[in-house]
Amino acid sequence: MKQHSLAAALVAALALSATAAATAAGPDPDRVMVKFRPGAAAQVENALRAAGGRIHLQLAPQRVFAVSVPAQALAGLRNNPNIEYVELDAPRYPSAQTTPYGINNVQAPETWAVGADGTGIKVCVIDSGINAAHEDFAGVSMTGYPSGWNSDSCGHGTHVAGTIAAANNSVGVVGVSPGKVSLHVVKVFDGASCGWSYASTLVDAANRCASAGAKVINMSLGGSTSSATESNAFATLDSQGILSIAAAGNAGNSSNSYPASYPSVMSVAAVDQNNAKASFSQFNAQVEIAGPGVGTLSTYPFRSASMSVGASSYIVSAMEGSVQSTAGGALVNGGRCTAAGSWAGKVVLCERGDVSFADKVNAVTAGGGVAAVVYNNAPGGFSGTLGTGVTSTIPALSMSQEDGQSLVAGAIGQNAAVSSVTQSNTSGYAYLDGTSMATPHVAGVAAVVWSAKPTATNAQVRSALTSTALDLGAAGRDTSYGYGLVQAFDATEALLGGGGGEPAPAPSGLTASNLGTVKGKVSVGLAWSGGAVTIDVYRNGAKVKSAISNTGATNDAVKVRGSGTLTYQVCNAGTTSCSGSATVNY
Repeated sequence: MKQHSLAAALVAALALSATAAATAAGPDPDRVMVKFRPGAAAQVENALRAAGGRIHLQLAPQRVFAVSVPAQALAGLRNNPNIEYVELDAPRYPSAQTTPYGINNVQAPETWAVGADGTGIKVCVIDSGINAAHEDFAGVSMTGYPSGWNSDSCGHGTHVAGTIAAANNSVGVVGVSPGKVSLHVVKVFDGASCGWSYASTLVDAANRCASAGAKVINMSLGGSTSSATESNAFATLDSQGILSIAAAGNAGNSSNSYPASYPSVMSVAAVDQNNAKASFSQFNAQVEIAGPGVGTLSTYPFRSASMSVGASSYIVSAMEGSVQSTAGGALVNGGRCTAAGSWAGKVVLCERGDVSFADKVNAVTAGGGVAAVVYNNAPGGFSGTLGTGVTSTIPALSMSQEDGQSLVAGAIGQNAAVSSVTQSNTSGYAYLDGTSMATPHVAGVAAVVWSAKPTATNAQVRSALTSTALDLGAAGRDTSYGYGLVQAFDATEALLGGGGGEPAPAPSGLTASNLGTVKGKVSVGLAWSGGAVTIDVYRNGAKVKSAISNTGATNDAVKVRGSGTLTYQVCNAGTTSCSGSATVNY
């Protein structure tokens, strides 16, 4: 996933040989900045031209030429007495935005397309505050309480708020409401680990949400003990027309968590990218609905790492135990990095699996690699650790499967710059797990749906969410998923009286093409037309991709032996409305 920010790390060693060159479409690998001594501009210009240099700019105030110079001429230029230094003219890139899987899985973009985007609805976030200066909240209307609400020392509240309301701009991520809802933030947690609060503090915070005009309250928090005062308070807020939504809890058992388990509060369970129950998600009779809560990418006030390759930058995370450092070099594919390769001066991509993260990083180090980037072997990103008491000597980063596969397919040999230096109070992004992450998906959907009919009551909105949820697990309401995964578009149609609307036509014209086999994996290209906003992909009758954005095409990589056939079908997400089958030989 392309990251929001510009790459900050410079290449540690100036390696401008053809082996480290970017592709023709990328930055010029031979472009450097040459600083000349006072009064020596003419002499240095002549030297650069004599060396075959092509001058792009002269920065007179800095006494610098920006010039492309053949690699073999660099040593002579560095020894020129009229030159103070030569350094890489480091690339700088435009920013980009990605859509976390949960946004598509809850039908948010489909709902924006019909004009329901959260405009006019205020959501109150009771949490650890918010990094209000984060770039992905630019333009989002927000207020808060008490003093300090607009800062976040542990990151939890910022992550939650981003899932609800990150702006639809050119950076980072986008929320369930694309920056259109207004936020009221009440800070009840503080400290590096968020610490704790009390039922009385929560009641006071909820009262302040009501006074601020919030229609929806998000509470990604809870505890095991019920409170009469708290229960009565949320019942009163419910009677006043406020929809309160809270996390079901992360104990992975059937115990109740509060305030989620009060009848006046919606209790939210967590599912993963494939809509399967998260192992940590509590299950009980009070669970009412589910939201995406595993590997959830959202805004964060810290950045543990950064990485750029060629003309793109990527969201990465420093593994626990990684040294804080910067490095750079040509990108190389190390496979699963189970043994050292010839990687001197290279940034090495390693696929997750077979051996531990520490073993992979040790193999890269032994092979001379300057950084190890481990990409997931399943969809989405992850956080990794090198083990207790272990510290690497090179940057060790984690990356999503999608980005890793993309780099392996099209960026090997390009110059990569990485940093594992932690930054705080910044516009960062992170993958987090928890019913805390599922809850803001539901709160965001409630706001988006309510914006389609602002005159609706909280009971009507709640009914629309539960009656149209995508049924998961046992038929009907169950203890793991409640009524199922929240669905914004279907709930909007139900609230407006459309009964869920006309179903999208099934995908059609599916074709499957063998794109070649590399290291025992065949790559299959699928293409089709029509279908819903999100689709499921089936291979030999088993679902291999769930609720992905419908772009009319996708690729599938499969480990194979010998020869055989693969049969595919594409269906509207969560339905049996499917294309015909397409078979490919390998």
